[in-house]
Amino acid sequence: MGVPGPFPSFAGAPDGPVMGREEVDRALAKLAAEHEAIESSLLALQDHAGRRLLEGAELTGVTKDRWSTTEQAISLLWSYFDAYTEALTRAREVRSRHRWPTQDELAELTELLCGTAITLPSSATLGGSPLLSEELGLDRLVDRMNRWYAEAIGVIVSADAIWSALPARIDMLSAELHRTRSLAHSVGVRPGEHPSGDDLEQITAELTALRAEVVSDPLAFWKPASGSSAPGGGTPDTERYDRAARALEDVRREIEAVLDVRQDAERRLMRLRDVLSRADRTLAEARQARGEVLAKIAASEVPAVSGPPTALHEQLVAAADYRRRSQWHRLSPLLESLEQRADDELLRARESLTAVTAPLAVRAELRGRLDAYKAKVARHGMAADPFLVERYDVARRMLWSAPCDLRAAEQAVLRYQQAAAEALVPRQTGPAGQGIEGGTE
Repeated sequence: MGVPGPFPSFAGAPDGPVMGREEVDRALAKLAAEHEAIESSLLALQDHAGRRLLEGAELTGVTKDRWSTTEQAISLLWSYFDAYTEALTRAREVRSRHRWPTQDELAELTELLCGTAITLPSSATLGGSPLLSEELGLDRLVDRMNRWYAEAIGVIVSADAIWSALPARIDMLSAELHRTRSLAHSVGVRPGEHPSGDDLEQITAELTALRAEVVSDPLAFWKPASGSSAPGGGTPDTERYDRAARALEDVRREIEAVLDVRQDAERRLMRLRDVLSRADRTLAEARQARGEVLAKIAASEVPAVSGPPTALHEQLVAAADYRRRSQWHRLSPLLESLEQRADDELLRARESLTAVTAPLAVRAELRGRLDAYKAKVARHGMAADPFLVERYDVARRMLWSAPCDLRAAEQAVLRYQQAAAEALVPRQTGPAGQGIEGGTE
């Protein structure tokens, strides 16, 4: 919005005590131009949107005090302008009497243009004058009007700048706050339940109070530019707004972190359920295998198998409850603890299964070794050897009987292995550089 300029100054006093005709005409021409400029400035001041807003607002604080003084200044400006207009009209009337004014007319014109013949109402409330009225010349009249005009336009422009900037920015931040509150509520960030929920309540209260203060007392948020003499020179004070915006940004980042937890929580819970389920199945398999080992293997110490991890399952239920209640600040640390313990539980279950089934693995290895030696003997045409057949049958009965004595079975396999090796020794000498397959394994 354009700001009208200050009033022009009066041309000044003539060189002599009585102005000549040409000096009078030049002075009147300048006064006419000045009158038009003053009128334009006052009309622009009257139509300024900031002035209309100030007139219709319920003001408080600094703005109320300064606008009260400014309204008086604007009223006096128009009174002074009327006096200025009247003095110019009188001077024009005197000058229009004769083409060549008389000496008395020149003296009267000199008094009108350079003297103190203008009687004005007192400006006691503005300038501290104790008089009911005062007399001024046109030059002092214009100087005073310039000063009051600059002060009035400064108040109006400053208030208008605040109203044009801060409420709109506060409204935009409030809209962002509303969106953030909705998002926060959807992920369980609520007042009294999460620190960020309390922060959102504080930011909401601060923005509400800030907007009310900006609307009623805009000049309290104006920082004049140091060293500037231009009307309305300065910038809005946005410190409180900026602080609220930073606080909201911090909360928004916290909620984004909660959103990440929310999006990741279900995947982590599913993985936990899977890990614990595998651990349960592995332990069940170990318990079943232990019964089989005890039934099939004799004289073997089989370790006991523990039950399912009840405490972990209870904590998993608690984690699911946190997920359902959107208590992410509690869920996140619990998930981290559960994940490590669940992995440890699965590893323990697998180790338990391995320990329990170790005798069966030993029996399977002995069976495999026995059959491998039998196949070797058969490849060399000694499958029907009575001694080897006897040794093989003894070892096989031990390995395929229940319960199986692993120590005795292992000795029987070793005896068959040694007998086979001894039987194959005469056949190991063949063509130079060649030998039969195998030997004692």
